[in-house]
Amino acid sequence: MGIGDFIKKQFIDVLQWNEDGDGVLAWRYPMQDFEIQYGARLTVRESQMAVFVNEGKVADVFGPGLHTLNTRTLPVLTYLQNWDKLFESPFKSDVYFFSTRLQLGRKWGTPQPVTLRDKDFGMVRLRAFGMYSYKLADPQKFFTEISGTRDVYTVDDLEMQLRNLVVSTMSSTLGGSAVPFLDMAANLGVMSGTMKGAMAPVFERYGVALDNFAVESISLPEELQKALDTRISIGMAGNMATYTQYQAASSLPLAAQNEGGMAGVGASLGAGLAMGQVMTDAMRAANAQSAAPAAAQDAPEVRLGKLKSLLDGGLITQADYDTAKAEVLKQITG
Repeated sequence: MGIGDFIKKQFIDVLQWNEDGDGVLAWRYPMQDFEIQYGARLTVRESQMAVFVNEGKVADVFGPGLHTLNTRTLPVLTYLQNWDKLFESPFKSDVYFFSTRLQLGRKWGTPQPVTLRDKDFGMVRLRAFGMYSYKLADPQKFFTEISGTRDVYTVDDLEMQLRNLVVSTMSSTLGGSAVPFLDMAANLGVMSGTMKGAMAPVFERYGVALDNFAVESISLPEELQKALDTRISIGMAGNMATYTQYQAASSLPLAAQNEGGMAGVGASLGAGLAMGQVMTDAMRAANAQSAAPAAAQDAPEVRLGKLKSLLDGGLITQADYDTAKAEVLKQITG
């Protein structure tokens, strides 16, 4: 190499990364035709780490501090380059800086419901949502498994991979869980701890430390939630008569707005009261241990006739009729 070529060469004597804003996890120092001066200074700030890479292989890793680059502080690179103890020439190496700051407020969620067996409701489909936080803990693993030789690797680049890991682990954990849905909803803190324990080793494989994980909600699809609400309402009503009267009362505001006005209200209320009375009679008769001979008006055929009249008059639905009829027949057949 001639003296002219030597003069044209440009050497780096200070390596550092001034992070411009948030969102960058890995940044490759722009070397181009530059060479690193032997004895150059490497500045690694708090919440940063630096990695020297030789021909695609991770060599030396530096934590926060001011480092002088020589054969003593670069033992792996010295070995890979076969430098002797008197080596003092400029050298080539790829240098990557990594941000180890905590990444807070990352969102996750199951894009599709997870199907599982529930002891209370049978087969149910659940959806879950929450937040998590993490930080880069092992730049060597992260470089090897995730970022590679890209000039810049951002939080957004990593988010899709991490979110897929979260959802996959969440789905398998929920699918294999024997915890009923109602207990899950009441113990989100316990579920969060379980999920964090299951995912921490998965994150660690990629050089990422899971700092916190929170399950904020577990919900049923809309149609299943409506069925659950109905079941809860029936339980709160205590019996069918009260429930049907409750339904009739709930219809007052709507009926008043419909054609027919309060006449419609009276019809709805009358249907609810009649249905409640008939079904209450049927259920009371079926549960009685001993009773005096039934009066003519309490005979099963009379109650069935009443039910048929209500059905023909459009005051009860076919489903209501079938339910009440089954109760009466059960009382007859024992």
